[in-house]
Amino acid sequence: MKWLPTLKMYQDYLRIERGLSDNTIANYALDIKKLIGWLDLHGIEVSPIDISEKTVQEFIYAIAKTVAPSSQSRVISGLKGFFNYLVFEEYRTTNPLELMESPKLGRKLPDTLSETEIDLLITHIDLSTPQGERNRAILETLYGCGLRVSEITSLKISDLFFEEGFIKVTGKGDKERFVPIGDATIKYINMYRKEVRVHDPIQPEATDTLFLNRRGKGLTRAMIFTIIKQLVVKAGIEKNVSPHTFRHSFATHLLERGADLRAIQQMLGHESITTTEIYTHIDKTYLTEVIHKFHPRKT
Repeated sequence: MKWLPTLKMYQDYLRIERGLSDNTIANYALDIKKLIGWLDLHGIEVSPIDISEKTVQEFIYAIAKTVAPSSQSRVISGLKGFFNYLVFEEYRTTNPLELMESPKLGRKLPDTLSETEIDLLITHIDLSTPQGERNRAILETLYGCGLRVSEITSLKISDLFFEEGFIKVTGKGDKERFVPIGDATIKYINMYRKEVRVHDPIQPEATDTLFLNRRGKGLTRAMIFTIIKQLVVKAGIEKNVSPHTFRHSFATHLLERGADLRAIQQMLGHESITTTEIYTHIDKTYLTEVIHKFHPRKT
């Protein structure tokens, strides 16, 4: 059994049996390809069935010298999943990473933008261009609905249920959820659709895609990052801002205004409330105010 055909089988399993997205599958495959590349580099000829625990450990120790603990942890997790698949399919009897632990990771909270900073970014959009109207609608949707960058690029016109006040979002693992959308965000999306998008040379495959580039095709994740990075520079904001920053700010601002954590969990599309808690980056002053306002023994 050779590595690349086995990897292809595993990718098919993840797509068909597990229903994972192409991006997730590509990340899993990347971890396994790192192992394959390391074996080739060191002239180690061994199949996925026969590779030993010792050889896999040597690979992990090697990459630990060159990557951050978070990347090391991800590679270990990816390889464990691959070898668990081989055990499940009875190609192997054991997983060579069975006893290997991932490095301990602290929870790194992403930067958050204040409401003022978000307004500042949006005011630096050049609305004299068609792309400016589109970019404003994108940022308003990212912040107004707490979407992931992959969710904004895949958002379709048929996903918009404005009369009901919701949009349908396809998240990780192609799981769908309905997210409330505010009047302001609806207004900016409609302005983009009616004043800009109707004039785009829309390609056949993108007729239902909401946000388009100048050539009438769907935007890429990289383009969304570029749009935001350029605006951050123009606005003079010295924070590490990405599309995910708007999602984090969405959750943080809702929590600070008294929203229920479970409601935020549903809107973000998190399976576990523990994941949502990572977004609850709020200062001690706010926590003190919550105690004084809501606790029965506040006085």
